[in-house]
Amino acid sequence: MKRNLTLMFILGLAGAVWAGQPSAQDIVAKSDSVVNAPKDQKAVMKMLLIDKKGNRKTREAMFMQKGDDRRMLRFTAPADQKGIAFLALPGDVQYLYMPAFRKVRRIASHVKNSKFAGTDFTYDDMSTSRLSENYQARLLEENDRFWILKLVPKPGVKKDYGHLKLWVRKDNYYPVKIEFYDKAGNLWKVMERRQVVQIGKYWYAREMEMRDLKEEHATIMQLKDVQFDLGLSDKLFTRRYLRRAR
Repeated sequence: MKRNLTLMFILGLAGAVWAGQPSAQDIVAKSDSVVNAPKDQKAVMKMLLIDKKGNRKTREAMFMQKGDDRRMLRFTAPADQKGIAFLALPGDVQYLYMPAFRKVRRIASHVKNSKFAGTDFTYDDMSTSRLSENYQARLLEENDRFWILKLVPKPGVKKDYGHLKLWVRKDNYYPVKIEFYDKAGNLWKVMERRQVVQIGKYWYAREMEMRDLKEEHATIMQLKDVQFDLGLSDKLFTRRYLRRAR
């Protein structure tokens, strides 16, 4: 009887400890919520494109997002990029406006793995979908600072990536690093979020870098003049407004 009681106590204690640990899927869902926590946001974005020879190109853009399912980016410099605008809407719907053609075109599914405007981000990377919606997570390891998880596309979800490896901070659930692997299991791209700061109740990264290891090319995005909860109108996230991009 004493042995049985002791065993029941140990099992109960282990169960209580386990129950207090978030599941891998919960960690990813929470990190999605932290990244997309503001009701809306607006910022000035500077992009730095670096090729394998170290040559650099600079671009500037205005960025807006509402909730977690509406996003727009509009290039403001240099002259040959000015006015190009991108819009992402719920349901994985995306549009691109090219001033030279004065036409808004919808991004077809079969080209969403193409690079966006010469950067190392694909149209799919620029989508408004959450990682927890498209990927099934498994905890690989953890330490005092991070949960490290493996993300595999859910059944029926088509991605160019075979799997992802995600680092999530334990103190605030902010995702600071993602490794993208191809379907053969080779490391393809690495994205890092740096200079993570808090404004009010929101966390964001002042700088984000995407490195394409195969092409030896990198894109660094830097945010400034970041503003949250401005009450942005839904009208700003429409095809009609996209045409007004200058």
